Amino acid sequence: MLRRRVAYLAAFFLLLAAEILIALFVRDRFIRPYGGDILVTVLLCCLVRIFVLQKWKSMPVWVFLFSVAVEVGQYFHYAEILGVGDNPFLRTLLGTSFSLADIVCYAVGCAVFMGCETAVNAVHRRNASEKE
Repeated sequence: MLRRRVAYLAAFFLLLAAEILIALFVRDRFIRPYGGDILVTVLLCCLVRIFVLQKWKSMPVWVFLFSVAVEVGQYFHYAEILGVGDNPFLRTLLGTSFSLADIVCYAVGCAVFMGCETAVNAVHRRNASEKE
């Protein structure tokens, strides 16, 4: 179980590094706006899995709903409501503008996570059955 936590922790930090690099250095029309949103949901799923390892098939759905809630908050300009609208870091972290495309990216990110987790679990099951 510790190995799985470490694997999710490593994935979390790799994705966090990728997100930071995208935010700092990528100025394009695809990776930054779409790739970053896809990766952020995978990042959140990995963060949750560090602490919750038991089977919870709907976890990516909850991460998606959380992401949608954040996006809806952007529609209502919650950064300004919370009083952090002048802080560039927090504005970037929380986001500032609502986009339906972002919600699609969040769904894709959760689907990618579910696909990867399903594939890894299948390999683990196969390896366990071969050892018997």
